[in-house]
Amino acid sequence: MKKNFLLTAIAAFSLIACSGKKAEKADATEQGTAKNSQPINIIFDTDMGNDVDDALALDMLYKYIEAGRVNLLAIPTTKVSKHCAEYVDIMNTWYGHPDIPIGIVVNGTKIDNEDNFVRVVCQMQKDGKPVFERTVKDYNAFPKSVDLYRKVLAAQPDASVYIVSVGFSTNLAQLLDSPADDYSPLTGKELVKKKVVLLSAMMGHFKDPNFQEFNVKCDVPAVQKVMKEWPTPIVASPYELGDAILYPASSIENDFNWGMPNPLVEGYKAYLQMPYDRQTWDLTSLLYVVENDKGFFGSSGKGTIEIDDKAISRFTPSENGNHSYLTVTPEQAETIKKYFIDLITQKPAKYKDK
Repeated sequence: MKKNFLLTAIAAFSLIACSGKKAEKADATEQGTAKNSQPINIIFDTDMGNDVDDALALDMLYKYIEAGRVNLLAIPTTKVSKHCAEYVDIMNTWYGHPDIPIGIVVNGTKIDNEDNFVRVVCQMQKDGKPVFERTVKDYNAFPKSVDLYRKVLAAQPDASVYIVSVGFSTNLAQLLDSPADDYSPLTGKELVKKKVVLLSAMMGHFKDPNFQEFNVKCDVPAVQKVMKEWPTPIVASPYELGDAILYPASSIENDFNWGMPNPLVEGYKAYLQMPYDRQTWDLTSLLYVVENDKGFFGSSGKGTIEIDDKAISRFTPSENGNHSYLTVTPEQAETIKKYFIDLITQKPAKYKDK
């Protein structure tokens, strides 16, 4: 039986403390990041299909939902592909959460990867029928991502929503520019300022001054706008952090022998030739929001993130800055990896009696 992940988190924190490697708390914690006493309202913005870490992060969200830790309000997508939203719908359906709304991007970037693993999973068949059920039968029925943002945000209490953005900044930039509508008399920027506590974004690289990080490179004008105009704190989980924590192929191969096809496992196997260990970029952005008080990460401290026209990320320390980025020690990275494995390999509630 898998250990309860809450106990694992406590144990993980103890390991960090015992090692003498006390982590510096991220500055955004002081500005109202998530607490564990009640479910956290999260919007998960993803470019599902470009990398399998999005799927691993989505699995984590379902486990948090079932543990009473998270309310997943919506899943806006930023990838221009019908298989992106369709795969998310397959995941929602398979995990037993078919009512979570999904949005599709408008005027999204074209310079992204092929949707290899989501396409493979969406097209899987057995005896002439799809292997995985869908809830949404018509791709055109998915709402536009920005409309979904506005509808969901307008319905939430003030200062109650955390946005976890693990793809391009396209939706976020369009949200800032959105006008008043039937959902809210506020502009997008006003709505964000009123409803959102924090933006946790997988983006950037702050160790290599010449590195064009993928999420930044694919829509530079959008991420530039967000860094300049977003009215709440932003915490970035950069490339170098996720690159230090690898989800092991051995877990995919050995920990999911549940006697049924699994869209997460099938997606992982389809993304690259097995066996391979994969970086956990997107998982860390989510982990920070849900478990920010466990000492998993260190912090850059307050400052300002700027993106130049060549997609290079730069951070300038400043006590008045509204941005920061996460850091990790080797000891923290090992603890986080174990946490990820323990959480993701738990059988979903829908299948625990099977």
